[in-house]
Amino acid sequence: MKRILFISSLFIPVAYSNAQDDSLDNERLAKMVSLSEVVIRTDLNVAKFMNQVKNDTTFYKAFRNLHVLGFTSWNYIQLKDKKGKVKASLQSKTRQLRLGGCRTMEVLDEHTTGDFYEEDGANHYYTGELYAGLFFTRGKVCGENNIVKGIDFRPKSQKGMAKHKEQLKMLFFNPGKRIPGIPFIGDKIDIFDPDRAAYYEFGIDYGDYEGQSCYIFSIKAKSKEQGGRKNSIVIDSMVTWFNTKTMEVMARNYDMSYDAGVYDFNVHMEVQMTKFGNYLVPRLLRYIGNWDVVLKKRERGMFTATLFDFTN
Repeated sequence: MKRILFISSLFIPVAYSNAQDDSLDNERLAKMVSLSEVVIRTDLNVAKFMNQVKNDTTFYKAFRNLHVLGFTSWNYIQLKDKKGKVKASLQSKTRQLRLGGCRTMEVLDEHTTGDFYEEDGANHYYTGELYAGLFFTRGKVCGENNIVKGIDFRPKSQKGMAKHKEQLKMLFFNPGKRIPGIPFIGDKIDIFDPDRAAYYEFGIDYGDYEGQSCYIFSIKAKSKEQGGRKNSIVIDSMVTWFNTKTMEVMARNYDMSYDAGVYDFNVHMEVQMTKFGNYLVPRLLRYIGNWDVVLKKRERGMFTATLFDFTN
C-alpha cells in the first residue's frame, strides 16, 4: 500500500506541472490576441477562451452526429485538368437511413461524367474517396455512437489510404493541432504552441451567425515583413464562429497550403452548421483542393455537400 501511494505521489507534481504549463501557455497566447472594442467591453477572459478554442470538440462531434441520424444530401464533386476543364464529376442525391442502431444509404439520383469511378465501382480520385468517407455509407454500419470524449486519431497505426484518411480527418476536425506522421509539416500545424503562434495574428470580434450571437475568432499568418516565416506556415488563415452561450462552432472557413518538394497542396474549406433538436450538425461543406504527391498525378478537385431533412 505504501509503495502504491509513493508511486502515485510521483505523478501528482507532474500532472500539476502540466496543468500549470498549459495555463501559462494560455496566458501567453492571450497576450497575442487582438480584441475588438465590442469584445473589450464584454470583459472576456481571453486565456479561458483560448483554452476552450484549443480543446474544442463541438466541431468534430457535429460530424460524429451524422453517424446516429438520418439525413438527405445533395452531393456535387468535380475534378478539373490543368486548364480548368472538368474531366470527371458526380452529382447525386442520397438518403441516409438510421434504424435499429444501424445506418444504410439509398442513392436516389446519380449522374457521373468522365472516369469518376473505376470499372469495379471504386473511386478513381482521392477527392471522391475523401467525400465518400465523410458523407456516404457503404453497406450496413451498426454499433456506432456520437461520443467524442477519449477519441484520439492515430494515423501512425494506419497504413496507405486508411492512414491518409485519418490525417485528413485531423485536418478537418482538429485544425491547429499537431498531426503525427505527415512528413515535414506535422508539427507546423500546431499553431497554438506559443512559439509557433508568434507567426500568426489572432483576433476576437463579436458578431452574428444566423441570428445567434457569436465570437468570431480569426487566425491569419503574418507576412514576411511582420516576422512571418512561410516555411513554418501550413494554416494560412482560419475564421471560426463560436456561439457565445454554448461555445459550439457554428461555422468555420480555413485555408491551408504547403510545398514540401515531394508533395504540395493548397486547400480551402468552408463549413456551416445548424441545429437539429439538441444535435449540432453540418449543413453545408465546400472544399476546393489542389494537391500533388510524388508518383501520382496532380489532383484539382472541389466538392459541395448540402445536408438537410435530418431525422432521429
